[in-house]
Amino acid sequence: MEIHIADTLCQHVPEFIAGAICYKNIQVGTSPQMLKGRLQLFQESIYVELDDKNVTDFAGINEWRQIFKQTGKDPNRYRHSAEALYRRIKKQNYLQPIHSAIDLNNFFSLQYEVPIGIYDADKLTGSIEIKLGGETEEYVGLNGRNNSLANLIVTADNEGPFGSPFVDSQRSAVTTETENALQIIYLQPSLGIEKNKKLTESLMNMFLQIHGGEGSYRLANCQ
Repeated sequence: MEIHIADTLCQHVPEFIAGAICYKNIQVGTSPQMLKGRLQLFQESIYVELDDKNVTDFAGINEWRQIFKQTGKDPNRYRHSAEALYRRIKKQNYLQPIHSAIDLNNFFSLQYEVPIGIYDADKLTGSIEIKLGGETEEYVGLNGRNNSLANLIVTADNEGPFGSPFVDSQRSAVTTETENALQIIYLQPSLGIEKNKKLTESLMNMFLQIHGGEGSYRLANCQ
């Protein structure tokens, strides 16, 4: 699956970098107890850490706030998904298990402090582009609302945007019926190519341990 970063996004965020992982023949189901336990313990650990820290003190959270600013979006109004997870935990509104793909996605997003999207690849068509949303573009998000995508970073296929580090669409949602998936990690540019490559590969390997199947990955950037 081809992944392309639009020139207009690179003009605003020249250091932009994302990891793209394609999974085939996976099995999504109830999360194993190991994953449920790790997700719960990690949230409790973050909650304790937030007792004397602000959410914006976390490097990845803050870096992605700055990226939103670079594209013209107010990060106080449009909080990227990783920040939203951290703010839930600060209120002790802990994430509850949904299914293995979403639970692992949330775990990685908390661990790496970056937005991560996972999408049913069989619901996507054509090549994939990460770009800035147009003035009239919108979709129904996983938050149940119709979301304007103007000036938001979005991931799109031939039918239009289906994902964003803000909120993903219902159209591309992964379910327990999903067999092939695309995972997009909206990485921290400051980590550099090699660290981000290792991070993406590590994430892929853990996902395959739980879901089986096959995976391949690549990094996409503006260079």
